[in-house]
Amino acid sequence: MRAVDAVMECLKAEGVDVVFGLPGGANIPTYDALYDGGIRHILVRHEAGGGHAAEGYAKATGKVGVALATSGPGATNLITPIMDAMMDSVPVVFITGQVRTELLGTDGFQEADIFGMTMPAVKHSFMVQHPLEIPRALREAFHIARSGRPGPVIVDIPTDYSRADIPYEPVTDLHLPGYQPTTEGNTKQVRQAAKALAAARRPVIYAGGGVVNADAAEELAEFARIDRFPVTCTLMGLGAYPAPDPQWLGMLGMHGTRAANYAMDEADLICCVGARFDDRITGKLSEFAPRAKFIHIDVDPAEISKNIPAHIPIVGDAKNILGKLIREYRALDADPARLEEWWQRIEAWRAKHPLRYDDSEGTEIKPQRLVQALNEVTGGEAIVTSDVGQHQMWAAQYYDFPKPRRWINSGGLGTMGFGLPAAIGAAVGCPGQTVVCITGDGSIQMNAQELATCAQENIPVKVFIANNGYLGMVRQWQELFWDKRYSAVDMGHHPDFVKLAEAYGCTGVRLTDKTTLVDDVRAAIETPGPVVVDVAVTREENTYPMISPGGAARDMVG
Repeated sequence: MRAVDAVMECLKAEGVDVVFGLPGGANIPTYDALYDGGIRHILVRHEAGGGHAAEGYAKATGKVGVALATSGPGATNLITPIMDAMMDSVPVVFITGQVRTELLGTDGFQEADIFGMTMPAVKHSFMVQHPLEIPRALREAFHIARSGRPGPVIVDIPTDYSRADIPYEPVTDLHLPGYQPTTEGNTKQVRQAAKALAAARRPVIYAGGGVVNADAAEELAEFARIDRFPVTCTLMGLGAYPAPDPQWLGMLGMHGTRAANYAMDEADLICCVGARFDDRITGKLSEFAPRAKFIHIDVDPAEISKNIPAHIPIVGDAKNILGKLIREYRALDADPARLEEWWQRIEAWRAKHPLRYDDSEGTEIKPQRLVQALNEVTGGEAIVTSDVGQHQMWAAQYYDFPKPRRWINSGGLGTMGFGLPAAIGAAVGCPGQTVVCITGDGSIQMNAQELATCAQENIPVKVFIANNGYLGMVRQWQELFWDKRYSAVDMGHHPDFVKLAEAYGCTGVRLTDKTTLVDDVRAAIETPGPVVVDVAVTREENTYPMISPGGAARDMVG
């Protein structure tokens, strides 16, 4: 069969039912195979939209997402979603077309060395050197993308190879001697961790996106409830532990709760599961958790002791390690009364410093109130995607995520324009589930063209724009740290988003009155098909609390 027909067979063998992409000259053969290949294709309007949609699909379903692009600018438009997937450990296979092999190195039309360009931004890459390599390259690409620490993999196929006839047989064996992820963890280290936790008087469990990736939320909850351990989650880990819950301290980090950050600051033992101690969590490294010893559980050995030295390092899959840790801890005779004083301290912080904001006196809608209304209407059961900025932090603070894979955002790279296409991917992967995109008037314009994809494919995402007329987070930093020298942040000349939605074939709604907000949000969510809701919110509202850049958790402001 043609190599591109073999590509279709390989994708189906990996369980792929949908791909996101945009055709061009170098991948026309792939699209010819898609014509009757038995795999659904979602035509996006920009390759970055396709890449982010594949990410949203992967995050919502736990499966490997697939994005297609042609050579040259098609492939380079994928660089941002590729890097985004790398930073957030998202399993996506990116299949790019390449110019004919005779043109490689000649600066041929739409030639780009996507293999070389993306080397720092991928988990692995395949530059196909012969048509017979294609089935094995795809088999290995999917295995690498989904196993160990998940991540993006590129398969670059020259167009003449994709048209070649090859004898196709399914690839069932894998032989990757240089790639053997450690998943089980060292039993001795797990036992040491259990003993340390049993002796700790001020412990905190700090959970990240690795818990979600490993489908380890049940194990995390079971472990935390053995001995009433306080739990805090990173931005990427929201939903890994149910919120609200008496043992959940809220999100930690730059815009986390005071209770979570203060607990980390005063802890004597921090058990980190599937997180990487990034700068948005630690603030000033030398000031971070000065009294604590650290247990660090992560499937990626490169992350352990990278930023914070681990006293008890455990390399392995979070689900496996937590299961072992539960068994080891239950075998010990830990005194639950030792945590009473610690919980009294935590409850005092909670009482004194709850998440709060000053509501408007009139009908003006505060952005925090918008998120609360969404939480009330959906009961916390929607899949929520967000873009990047103030609205992202408000969504993380005021929406209660009871389960994993309900919160989909761009954490490590912080990619504006992520939210709408990610919502498309999530909705395609989880049909029948309510999917809400919370975005800003700046972020939505970076990939607003994907509203056409929503309309064409009847993908019923509900897009809520917290419209303050600013690039809000940059404006907040300029206010707080740059003497209110507002430079290039006024978005006053944005389009009429209601008319824009209607022009794309979607329903457009504008909300301005907080007194009817809950009912208006409910009506928008119950409206069939894709809906864009332009919500006029307070123009200069700040996201608090906040750890100043490079500051310490104990010095939070707001």
